[in-house]
Amino acid sequence: MTIHFPFQNSYSALPDAFFARVAPTPVAAPRLIKLNRPLAVQLGLDPDLLETPEGAEILAGKTLPAGADPIAMAYAGHQFGQFVPQLGDGRAVLLGEVIDRNGVRRDIQLKGSGPTPFSRRGDGRAALGPVLREYIVSEAMFALGIPTTRSLAAVVTGEHVIRETALPGAVLTRVAASHIRVGTFQYFAVRRDTDAIRQLADHVIARHYPELLGTERPYHALLAGVVARQAELVARWLLVGFIHGVMNTDNSSISGETIDYGPCAFMDAYDPAQVFSSIDETGRYAYANQPRIALWNLTRLAECLLPLFGEEQDKAIEQAQEILGAFPDIFSKAYQAGLRKKVGLFTERDGDEALIQDLLDAMAKNTADFTLTFRKLGDAAGDPAADDARAEFMDPAAFDDWAKRWRERIAAEPQTAAERQTAMNAVNPVFIPRNHRVEAVIQAAVNNDDYAPFEELVKVLAKPYEDQPDYAAYADPPLPDQRVLQTFCGT
Repeated sequence: MTIHFPFQNSYSALPDAFFARVAPTPVAAPRLIKLNRPLAVQLGLDPDLLETPEGAEILAGKTLPAGADPIAMAYAGHQFGQFVPQLGDGRAVLLGEVIDRNGVRRDIQLKGSGPTPFSRRGDGRAALGPVLREYIVSEAMFALGIPTTRSLAAVVTGEHVIRETALPGAVLTRVAASHIRVGTFQYFAVRRDTDAIRQLADHVIARHYPELLGTERPYHALLAGVVARQAELVARWLLVGFIHGVMNTDNSSISGETIDYGPCAFMDAYDPAQVFSSIDETGRYAYANQPRIALWNLTRLAECLLPLFGEEQDKAIEQAQEILGAFPDIFSKAYQAGLRKKVGLFTERDGDEALIQDLLDAMAKNTADFTLTFRKLGDAAGDPAADDARAEFMDPAAFDDWAKRWRERIAAEPQTAAERQTAMNAVNPVFIPRNHRVEAVIQAAVNNDDYAPFEELVKVLAKPYEDQPDYAAYADPPLPDQRVLQTFCGT
C-alpha cells in the first residue's frame, strides 16, 4: 500500500547550513491515538489510509512516505534571556511541505521522533502527556480563531521514555505555516553569515509575505510585517486568558503563529501576574508580561536584520527602532478593540478604556474567573435581569457598581439586547482547555490507556463559542483541590 504525501519541499533546498539531514528513529509498535481527519483532508491526504497500521508507521516515523526529505532545522535562541548559539530541532524532524487545498504551503513535522545532531545529549523522544497537551491546546486555539500550529495526529510508540520516571512514548505530527523562528535568524547572525540571513529573509518573504516582493525596502517591510503579526497575535492571547509559558526567541514564529505548546495554560481566576510554567521562576513570561516580551524578541530579530538595512549602522539602527516603535500602538489597538467586543461595545468612545480596565481590576481583586465573567456578561447584556456574572466576584457589589456604568454606556448604542449578546458570545468562549481537565485527560491516558476523556475534551473544545448543554461541566472552573498550580515543559 502506498500512502501519498504531495510534498513540494522548499526549505530543504536551501544550503546545508540551514539544517541537518536526518531520518526519524524507528519505534517498536506504533499505534494511532488520534487522527485529525478534517485537517488531513485539508492537506490533501487520505485520512482512511492514515488510519491504517501503515499510516501509523508513517506518523510515528517508523517508515517514510515517498517524497519526504527529512531534516532537523538549525536555530539559536534566547532562553529566559540567556543566549544559546546552537539549539535546533533536538527531537523533531520536518518530513516536508505540502500545498493545502487553500493554496497555502504547510510544514509536516514529527515531534518526538528521535535524536538529531541538535539533541544536546537528549533522547529526542516525547512522552505521551506533552503530546496530548499540545494536541488539545493547539486545536483549541485553532477553534478559538487564533493563529496557531495544528495537530494532525498523535501516536503512541510502544516504547517508554525516561523523565522523572518511565512514561509511555508518543509522537505528535505537527502542521505549521513554517517552523522558521526568530532564533533561526539568530543562528546565522551570531555566525556573521550575512549571505545566509539574506537567503533566509528572501525565503520568508516569498513564503509568508509575498506582497513584499519587489518593494523598495523589502527587509524593512519584513520586520514591520513580523512586528504587526506578533503584536496582534499576543493581543489575541490575552483576550482569551492564554499564557504561552516559554516565550523564548526560538519559540517565536516568523509567520505569526502560536508555536511550541510546552508549559502553556489558560487562566482560571484573572490575575495579570499569573505564571504556571515550572521553569519560569522569575515570572518573565507571566500573562501581562507577554506583550513586553514579544517586543523584546522582535528587537532581537531586528538586530539580525540590521546588515540587510544598509551599510550605515547608525542609520540602520534608527530605522529598526522606528519600525519596532510601532509595536505598542499595534498591540494596544488590537487589544483594546478586542476588549470592547468582549464587553459588547460596537463603537469607540472616550472613557471606554478606563471602564474596561476598571472591570479587569475588579476581577483581579475578586478572583473572578476570566472566561466565565465575560461569557456571563453576554447573558447580562441579553437580559438585564441576568446576574450570573456578579456571582463570579467575591464581593458582588464590586460588579454591581461597575455594571451600572456599563449599562449606561451600552444604552448609548443602537443595537438591540439580542444583537449585543450574539456579538459578545461570538468572542467570549464558554469552553477553554482548563488545566485540570487537560491534566485529568493525560492521567487517564498515561495510567489507564484510556483515551475516551481525551476524545470528549477535544470534541467539546472544537466548538468553544457554542453552548453545549450535554457538556456544560467542562465550562466549570476547578474546585480548590483540582487547581493546577504548575505546568511542565515536555523535555
